[in-house]
Amino acid sequence: RGLTYKNSGVDIAAGNTLVQRIKPLAAATSRSGCNAELGGFAGLFDLKAAGYEDPILVSGTDGVGTKLKIAQVCKKHDTIGQDLVAMCVNDILAQGAEPLFFLDYFACGKLDVEVAQGVIAGIAEACKKAGCALLGGETAEMPGMYPPGEYDLAGFAVGAVERGQMLPQLERIADGDVVIGVASSGVHSNGYSLVRKIVEKSSFDFSSPVGVSGDQTLGDLLLTPTKIYSKTLLPVLHSGHVKAFAHITGGGLLENIPRVLPESFGVILDALTWKIPEIFCWLHKEGNLSEEEMTRTFNCGVGAVLVVQKELAQQVLKDIQRHEVAWLIGKVVSLQKGSARVKVHNLLRALQANRSLSVHSHIQGKIQTNKVKVAVLISGTGTNLEALINSTKKPTSFAQIVLVVSNKAGVEGLRKAERAGIPTRVIDHKLYESRTEFDSAVDKVLEEFSVELICLAGFMRILSGPFVKKWEGKILNIHPSLLPSFKGANAHKLVLQAGVRVTGCTVHFVAEEVDAGAIIFQEAVPVKIGDTVETLSERVKEAEHRAFPAALQLVASGAVQVGEAGKIYW
Repeated sequence: RGLTYKNSGVDIAAGNTLVQRIKPLAAATSRSGCNAELGGFAGLFDLKAAGYEDPILVSGTDGVGTKLKIAQVCKKHDTIGQDLVAMCVNDILAQGAEPLFFLDYFACGKLDVEVAQGVIAGIAEACKKAGCALLGGETAEMPGMYPPGEYDLAGFAVGAVERGQMLPQLERIADGDVVIGVASSGVHSNGYSLVRKIVEKSSFDFSSPVGVSGDQTLGDLLLTPTKIYSKTLLPVLHSGHVKAFAHITGGGLLENIPRVLPESFGVILDALTWKIPEIFCWLHKEGNLSEEEMTRTFNCGVGAVLVVQKELAQQVLKDIQRHEVAWLIGKVVSLQKGSARVKVHNLLRALQANRSLSVHSHIQGKIQTNKVKVAVLISGTGTNLEALINSTKKPTSFAQIVLVVSNKAGVEGLRKAERAGIPTRVIDHKLYESRTEFDSAVDKVLEEFSVELICLAGFMRILSGPFVKKWEGKILNIHPSLLPSFKGANAHKLVLQAGVRVTGCTVHFVAEEVDAGAIIFQEAVPVKIGDTVETLSERVKEAEHRAFPAALQLVASGAVQVGEAGKIYW
């Protein structure tokens, strides 16, 4: 049969459906100068109709970094659009420019119309807040470029400023000028790779409740959208009283303020003069971050900075405070050669003063000290191994991985174990004459490390009867289907051939018969229309990375055990 674009993975009809759904959202952002109608080859903007006489065009582009990962894990897609718009329009504000129009780029491996519509609705809503039109965009469906459920965003803003109102006005900046800080709403959209690493290494996850009432999760808090400053601050920036404006974006306080100062000037800030949101205090403590790391990575509660003459500072502050929380946070100083351009005093004191955020762990238990010793047997890349390592690293884990054994040398899984500081052994099955001999070599190493539980994570050997008998109730395996259906090596193929609508993964105890041991934990995964072995396998893998660690904790904690005749009791 002839191939089609659709069975290559690109659904033009879905793309058209999306465009029809977002047309009214874009039209609602129309403003003087354009009518924001989607569907043409290009968008038009009339500067004259927008009231400009001698304008300079100003453009900016940005993304939202790995904050996207958190949105995707939390399945919360309605606010990330504001982050995208804010990152672009706040940047062009630094030139004194009013944002006029915005374009977005949404890329994915497989287009989910509902998710894309949610994201773009957020972008349109943010454009209204910023006072710019959503003039167009691009939705790119690229099979194989992104894993299922993942997407990427980029934004492009164009603004204008009358020639005489451009910022920064470097020649006017002088020693003794005052620095005004405008409050951020939280972490904004920078430093999220560090944020995610801190959460991963902590005993919490994005669904952990925060605060006294616990009605907000850590994920919700970290997804607080970036503030858009254009409408509230433009009148102040055009008043003639402001010499410079800096958006505190990637590079934090240390690297963004110098971008709007002459070479010979720096600033001294006092962290006790503004309120640092609790999330920064939590990140600082949980990640054991240095002061420099905090100020070079994060905004620390200050989303934007204005430089004004000392005599006008109180008046400008009052004007800003009509719409935004703001403070006098420091002053401009002449620099001695070789000294730091931004100094932040009292940061540690300020961070400790605001350290009241309580994040609650799901496993309401003490830090586990006497952990069950676990060995993981692998043959390849060890993607499930990685999930097991991450979960057992948490202080609340009932298990600890003490050994990783592979029957093949040089595989990626061994490198993952070594990077995590876990001892490894290679026992090559080709060097043994029988399965029983190979198994007893493995058994010897397990005893050497006092192993109590075994996890099979992509281990491609069938274990012998005596070995399974000896370790009965102590070996866990994961299978990529909902057992007892679809046993054996080609589970995904069998699932697709059978035409079932639901599959999943099963963590079970190992019995002598293949894929027949008592079931500990299962997670269901929908089979989607048009799924291939590859796409289905990807989705089931994601479930495996949740199910295997969960099952290991159940067994290691003693919540699940095997009783008589291989039956489970809880």
